[in-house]
Amino acid sequence: METLVFIGQNLDVIAERTVQHVSIVGVAIGLAILTGVPIGILITLNARAASIVLYVAAIIITIPSIALFGLMIPILSLIGQGVGYLPAVIAVLLYSQLPIIRNTYTAISNVDPALREAARGLGMTPSQRLRRVEIPLAIPVVMAGVRIAVVMNIGITAIAAYIGAGGLGVFIARGISQSDPRQLITGALFVSLLAIVSDYFLMWLQRRLTPASSSSRAAGPSELG
Repeated sequence: METLVFIGQNLDVIAERTVQHVSIVGVAIGLAILTGVPIGILITLNARAASIVLYVAAIIITIPSIALFGLMIPILSLIGQGVGYLPAVIAVLLYSQLPIIRNTYTAISNVDPALREAARGLGMTPSQRLRRVEIPLAIPVVMAGVRIAVVMNIGITAIAAYIGAGGLGVFIARGISQSDPRQLITGALFVSLLAIVSDYFLMWLQRRLTPASSSSRAAGPSELG
């Protein structure tokens, strides 16, 4: 009951922290899509490059989040951005690479060869095949990677409060430091709700973007995680 009273009294602060949280994750995921999808497509051309890129991305995702956020401090201090928004975005961007690159690589690699041959028979160039055939068919799996990255990083971004980036993690950090279960529960609750809402929204978007012929093959985080 005390937690509900606390939430009711701090709705404006919760809304502000939620916007900060969404901003960090949204910008980082947007940049991860802009970089990860092209990388995933390019490494389909070379198996050795694919192994190296996926291995490096896998190593990054194994670094404890608090350690990665901490590593950003001395590096970005060189440009006066050691704490706050920028290091948080960069860390979340790095964590987002593996699911997006891996799912893009898998999706493009597994396009039915018969469809590629049909596209060649129609006189399409490699770039036209990629735009008109391969990418549309890959969208369900790519979107599944985006969903994994978003849900995972909504939780990880809570740690960004420790480097002054704000977000819902502020409630968790203050709840721990002040031994205040109201703030701790509030932060955990709204981080969880944000992850659930985001996942359902992206699932709806995934279905909208999935070509009708491949909708039955669309996979979610639970299938590809």
